[in-house]
This record gives sequence, C-alpha cells and structure tokens, in this order.
Amino acid sequence: MKSTVRPLRLGLPLRASVPASCSRRALSTSLPTPKDSSSQPHPQQKPSHPREAHIGRSRPTLVDQVPWLAKQPLHPLSLADLVKHGRPPLSADALLASARFTLALLPIRLAHRIQALRNLPYIVVSNSNIRRIYNNYEHSLSTLLPWQGRTISSLDDEIRFTEVLAELVQTHTDTIPILARGFLECRKYISAAEVTRFLDEHLRARIGTRLVAEQHIALHFSSTPHFDPSASPTPCPSHPSYIGVIDTALRPAATLDSCGGFVADICELNYGVRPRWLIDGEPDTTFAFVPMHLEYIVTELLKNAFRATVENAMSREPVVITVAPEPGDVPSPHRQLLPARDAVAPLDDNAPGVTIRIRDRGGGIGPDVLPHIWGYSFTTFVDGTDEDPGSPGSSSSSSSNSDDGLGIISAASGGGSSIAGLGYGLPLSRAYAEYFGGGIGVQSLYGWGTDVYLRLKGVGRIE
Repeated sequence: MKSTVRPLRLGLPLRASVPASCSRRALSTSLPTPKDSSSQPHPQQKPSHPREAHIGRSRPTLVDQVPWLAKQPLHPLSLADLVKHGRPPLSADALLASARFTLALLPIRLAHRIQALRNLPYIVVSNSNIRRIYNNYEHSLSTLLPWQGRTISSLDDEIRFTEVLAELVQTHTDTIPILARGFLECRKYISAAEVTRFLDEHLRARIGTRLVAEQHIALHFSSTPHFDPSASPTPCPSHPSYIGVIDTALRPAATLDSCGGFVADICELNYGVRPRWLIDGEPDTTFAFVPMHLEYIVTELLKNAFRATVENAMSREPVVITVAPEPGDVPSPHRQLLPARDAVAPLDDNAPGVTIRIRDRGGGIGPDVLPHIWGYSFTTFVDGTDEDPGSPGSSSSSSSNSDDGLGIISAASGGGSSIAGLGYGLPLSRAYAEYFGGGIGVQSLYGWGTDVYLRLKGVGRIE
C-alpha cells in the first residue's frame, strides 16, 4: 500500500475509558487466549509470596505471568523507534507494525512496575491507595495478556488494540498523586530515601510506558479518514510537523509564552499581581521534542519563579528567559547534563540540544533548603506525629512548610490551581528532562534570585 492511503475504517470512535468488566469480557469473547501451550511462558503455580496471594488472588494467571515477564529485559527505547513508522497518515502495514511494536513493549514494562510494587514492605502495599495503583497495573496487564501469542494482522485487530491502549492511558492518569497519598499515610513504615528512590524509578518508567501507548494512539487517529484531532484521547495535532505526539519542529519560545500566560493567570488570581517575563537569546530556535513534556516542565519551573518573584515583592522585575541552542559541533559528552538510567536515546547522539535559562529576582533559595529541593518528601515525613502534612493543625500546614513535596503531589489530583506550595515540580520536572538525556541545574544567589538551567537533548533530523 502507498503511504498516502488512509486505510482505517472506524465505525465508532475509540473510548478513552472502558469499564474494566466490559473490557475484559469483550476481550475474552472476541479475542480468546490461544490454547497453544507454546504461547504460555510457564505453567501455573501458587503464589510464592503472601503479598501476591493478598493482592492478586482474583487474577491467578497474573501471578504466573508477572514474575516471568518482570525478568525479561526492558527494550532500550529510542525516539527513533517511535518515529520509524513514518509520518501520518500511515499505510495499513505501517500502522499494524506500530501496533505490534507497542504490544511487544508494554506487557514487560507493566510487569516490571507490578514487581517493583510487590517488593515494597507488605504493610505499605496493603495501603488502600498503593493497592489501588497495584490493581490498576494488574488490570492493564490483564487487558494486554490476551493479545500475547497472536499477531495483530488486520485493521479490525488494530482498532480493538488501540481501544485497550486508550483505556490504559486513562486508567493511569492520576498514578503519581495517588501513590503520594499512599506514601504519606505509610510514612512511619518506609523511609524518605526509599520513597524518593521508588518515585524516581516509577516516574521514569511511567513516562516511557505512557509515551509508547500515546504514540500509537496518536498515529492511529492521525491516519484515519477525515482526521479529527479532537476525537483522539491524547493530544494529536494535525500539523504536518507532528509524528504522533512528537513535534519535529517544536519552538520552545512559543511554549514558554503559552505556559507563562497560564501561570501568570494563576498568580493574578491568587496574589492580585501579574508577573512579567521576557524571552531573549534565540527565540526562533526549533528542535524535535514531545510538546506535552516540555509544557509540564516549563509550567512547573515558571510557577516557582513567578511565585518567588511576587512573594519577594519584585514583580516590577521581569523573569528573564533565555533560549540558547547549542552549536552542532559540540562533542556529545560535553553536552550531557545529567544521564538517566532509563533515558530515551536520541535519534542522533551528536545532535545539538537547547538550553533554557529562567532567571528570577525572587530572593534565591535558602542554604538550609537548597540540599533538599530534589526530594519528594522534603519536610513531609514527620516523626512522632499522626497528623497528615497539610491538614488543619499539623505543623506542616504553616507557610514555612508549604512546599511539602508529597503533600502537594497527593492533592494534585483534586485539580486545584493554587500557586502556593508547588515546589514539588522540581524533582518531577527533572525526571522528565533526564528521561530524554537532558537535565535541570539550579544556581541560587541567596538574597537576590535564582537561575534554573533546563537542558533539552536534541533528537536529530527527522525526515
């Protein structure tokens, strides 16, 4: 088939969220698990750990599958993998290849997260919020397992598989806030260092898993006849520079202006003052990146800068944002800022990146605070108290402790737009930046202001 043909025949739009019982029943009737023993990794066995019996007792097959899948190595994901199927609209063959590639990755990635949750102390996993996340991962894996051992060989198969992916993405939308709530409630039974280590690993894994699923969903919708971007459950612009969720000609200055306006609105709502910002350097710079990730990072960094500027009574001074593309002949080792263990490989390791500096006059970061800014649990794990941080009467509800990392993350799912207490965005933003081979650096001049350097790794030229 030619790549110019739009092959999909969608009778009904994809459902972004399907009831779990209906989804499993539909799969079990229309897509039965193959009976061929070669498709089964190993015979059924009893749970080897009481945690498996407690949490996974309703799905015995998962108890069998998870340990085996979790021992499989993770595919070294690269952005080249995500764009190798070509620009949409894809041919039928390319779309099916994308679906098969996605199916090859996701079960193993989900099993790794289930196993990581099982490895937590039993009393922690028994918490209702953490158990909820565990059950969400189990459910998502259970919707993918019937597809293993079979080939996605028709467009009808691909449509049904994309529905499963849409449900998966929707199911895990609030994973981080719910986990944070659970860890807050279990703070007596797990150390702050363990929480930070787990959330760092979990967030990086979640970034990759969602990216793989959302990329195929976007490719699917952008390859349908009479493509309607609003019909996709994930952002899927019709602009020709997009390949799925990746914008191959992303202009950081435009994202900075858009996010700056959003954060300034929040500041004006809460403080009655609207901060100003100025973009200098080379604002016309473009590169290939995932816009959703850049928007999240920039929004969190500007929240911190704007809030500090307003609270330090320096609103008359604009926040200065400098966009600086790196020259193409800089050796790659000198451009790597903070390597990530589970980073996505760029298309070209020698591709130049972009550095964004955000400079504010917000008084800087105190020397007693600076060492803790990368921790999710800063001032959250309070010994000798049964009160939840941020609750009325608790010591952490005071203004000096308003940046409680986990407390703010756990409240994020409520959809509040308050500018206060949003310091948690720094470790989360760093995780997003590091995943793509970049990073975030902070330089504080206490009593004056702060410079934050966001380094975004270039991903090379995409034809």
